[in-house]
Amino acid sequence: MLGVNAFEWNFLQNPNDPNNAMEIYEPKMKLIQSFGGVRHYLDWGRIEDKPGKFTFNPAHSGGWNLDAIYQRCKADGIDMLACLKTCPNWLQDTYPANQRDAENVPMPYGADKAKPASYILQAKAAFQFAARYGSNSRVDKSLLKIDSSPRWTADQINQPLTGLNTVKYIECDNERDKWWKGDKAHQTAEEYAANLSAFYDGHKGTLGKDAGVKTADPNMKVVMAGLAKTDVNYVKSMIEWCRKNRGYKADGSINFCFDVINFHLYANDHLEHHDQATQGVAPEQSEAAEIAAQFALLGNQYHLPVWVTEAGYDVNAQSPQRAITIGPKTILQTQADWTIRTALLYARNGIQKLFFYMLFDDNLANPVQYASSGLVTEDLKRRPAANFILQTKNLLGAYSYRKTISQVPFVDLYQYGKKTMYVLVQPTQNGTVSNYTLALPGAKKAVVHKLNYDSEKTSDHTVDIKSGKLLIEVTETPVLVEPLPN
Repeated sequence: MLGVNAFEWNFLQNPNDPNNAMEIYEPKMKLIQSFGGVRHYLDWGRIEDKPGKFTFNPAHSGGWNLDAIYQRCKADGIDMLACLKTCPNWLQDTYPANQRDAENVPMPYGADKAKPASYILQAKAAFQFAARYGSNSRVDKSLLKIDSSPRWTADQINQPLTGLNTVKYIECDNERDKWWKGDKAHQTAEEYAANLSAFYDGHKGTLGKDAGVKTADPNMKVVMAGLAKTDVNYVKSMIEWCRKNRGYKADGSINFCFDVINFHLYANDHLEHHDQATQGVAPEQSEAAEIAAQFALLGNQYHLPVWVTEAGYDVNAQSPQRAITIGPKTILQTQADWTIRTALLYARNGIQKLFFYMLFDDNLANPVQYASSGLVTEDLKRRPAANFILQTKNLLGAYSYRKTISQVPFVDLYQYGKKTMYVLVQPTQNGTVSNYTLALPGAKKAVVHKLNYDSEKTSDHTVDIKSGKLLIEVTETPVLVEPLPN
């Protein structure tokens, strides 16, 4: 529940050696280690700069060492979701000059958006990626299309590798319901399902031996693109397309072309009060819980996990997606409160993974939404939100949500083996403080963990439990209570 969105240069680019994109820059990696997962925005053109010629280490577009990123994240226990997105320049060039856009539907100009075969080029790129970074080392190497040509004398040569087993999850593009970009970029649920069917397994193997993720690695999980519009009916229509066009498996279940349902949600005052959002709101004060519950219900019905791969708050004081000052709390402190409360809300409502947007700001000075959502700063320091994430990961990372005991304030019970942890928070955004009597039957002592805005570590103090009850102050900043074994 504590993932982050990032780019390859967030791992590799050393400000002291900007031309070296081959090695992990440790000060940046230390920040990334604060998180439990990374959603890597990987432009398709990065790995297929020229049609049918693939490079990964170094990627000829940009010189990045993708192998190093994925290997390091695996070694550090950070789940990797690669989001393969956008159209390479050579694919954009098939469109008329006035219609070229990196976010166009990923097929040649004039192709039929409703047919899986239209997406064969993207499906082939997905195959090459999954063959390299997936778990199957027995992929036929004659199917690999590695560009082994050097860019210059003594340049490192790309090697045809399989089964590196560093990436478990791949997402098929990003926000394909782009209604705001018109027909060239928008896909209906049925059109995107056709796209996914090609990407998933080459439309059940009909597009050739080198098309589709599952064709290369049956174990790699395919995540549908996060929906910009949180419409559960879009996914229902995709499911119906699968039923009609992919049929059923031997066990009687629908033959889906995705393993994970996915949506995006940025909590703000848009739906309730305004045509345009004017500010962010606390997650519990938004429609997030209701929408998550709808998606989780659908996921449970079809035994599919549900993820949220984008959520977050800006810190520019003019952004319509900004966190707000609350009493003495700064925008940065509220961003921290709301970030952790977003993770708690989604865990409470049946979501299995969450990735925050994003690691660094796009542009802190820009008041446009999402430009200042960074959790760390350009001078490589954690903002309070990243400190909260690191502290929560260290304390609660191994625990699973079990149940909610109270809703005002929220009191959630988490469990890890025989250990339990209670998380208490006010769901308000007006500075509410109250006392709550927490029942801790049988416990004689507990540790109260308070999150710190300006530290890597929580402030902890041990308290005595009298008659199985603890009176505790609850604010809009989550507090964690850990009963100690007797």
